[in-house]
Amino acid sequence: MRFIKPVLVPFIFCLYSSMSFSQTKKDTLLLINGKTIITTVTDIDTINALISFVKPQNQKKIKTIDSDCIFSITDNDGEHVIYMQDTVGNDLSELEMRQFIYGQQDARKVVKGNAGLYINMLISLGAGITGSFLSPVVPFLIAGALGLPGAKINEDKVAHPELIYTDAYKLGYVQEAKRKRKIRSLIGGGFGLAVGLGTSVILKANGDQILK
Repeated sequence: MRFIKPVLVPFIFCLYSSMSFSQTKKDTLLLINGKTIITTVTDIDTINALISFVKPQNQKKIKTIDSDCIFSITDNDGEHVIYMQDTVGNDLSELEMRQFIYGQQDARKVVKGNAGLYINMLISLGAGITGSFLSPVVPFLIAGALGLPGAKINEDKVAHPELIYTDAYKLGYVQEAKRKRKIRSLIGGGFGLAVGLGTSVILKANGDQILK
C-alpha cells in the first residue's frame, strides 16, 4: 500500500495556522506507521503540506515532515485527523486506517522476533566460519525467508482484541510483524556472520580452514 500526500482538511489547517504555538503546550502526532510523537507543533505549511515540530530528543531543534506521514494531531482541543482517503494511494477509509494503525501498534508490542534472530545468527555463524565469499548474503536470504510467513494474532495479548477479525487491522498487524521479524533476523545474522568470519580468520591463521 502506497501513501501519498492527502488532500488536507481545510478547517484543520486554518485552526492550526491561526494558533500561536507555545513551547509549553504538548501535541501528539499519530503517524501512519503507528508510532506516536509527543511534541510541540510549531508550524503547518499548507502550501507544501509540511508540518514542523520540536524534536523530542532536542528541544532546541525543529524537525519537519510531510503531512502524508501523519494520521492525526491531538492537542488540547482534541484529535484533528489529517489523513484522508483518495483514489490515488490512500485506499483505506479513515476508520480502516485507524484499525490498520492499531494493528501495527499491537504487533510492535507483541511480536518479539527472537526466534528469527537466533536462527539467522546460527546459520550465518556457520556460513561465516566457512570463509566463503558468498557468506555475506546469507543473513539477507534468511531474513527474507523468515519474513514471508504470515503472523498469528494472539487475542489475549493485543490491546485491541475486538479488531482482530477486521481486514485493515490484520493487514497492519501482519505487515509490522513481518518487518520486525526481518529486522531482528538481520541483527542476529549480522552478529553471527561477524563472529563466523572472525573465527574463519583465526582458523586460517592457524593453518586450518573449513573450506579449502
